[in-house]
Amino acid sequence: MSHFTRTRGAMAPIALGIASAALLAASSMATLTYAQTTSHPKPAAARAATSMRPGSVDERIAELHRELKITPAQDQAWQSVAEAMKSNAQDMQNLIDETRTQSPRERRNALEDLQIYQKFAQAHVDGLQKLTAAFAVLYNGMTPEQKANADKVFRNFERRRPSGRS
Repeated sequence: MSHFTRTRGAMAPIALGIASAALLAASSMATLTYAQTTSHPKPAAARAATSMRPGSVDERIAELHRELKITPAQDQAWQSVAEAMKSNAQDMQNLIDETRTQSPRERRNALEDLQIYQKFAQAHVDGLQKLTAAFAVLYNGMTPEQKANADKVFRNFERRRPSGRS
């Protein structure tokens, strides 16, 4: 999501981290699958998502759980975050399947392509809203040390992404 990277100074660091780490991780495989079915260049969001290392949503959830040092007392709030990530990935996969079935690429015109990209962009926004709401509960319940660690985890994630900027 290069737009989020460009506007980094205007966004809270944790929101950028959520956008970059969780949502893109949740949808990276789905976006990659969709992108492979199109004959047009990928939009910036798709390039950012597919440039990440492959991995399942469950792997990324486990990785974030470990990196964020979630305590047993925070597991309920964490489960909401994990469910949002899984739900976002499923929603994206459903959109991919629907698009393949209802609008094969060889029969689409330019306007239909733009409308499909708009659907995917809206799905990303909707998913980010769900995820941010769930993460806010978790983040607001963290200790100051955990919050500092979460900020660091997401900042470091941006740097290790091929398209991340410092």
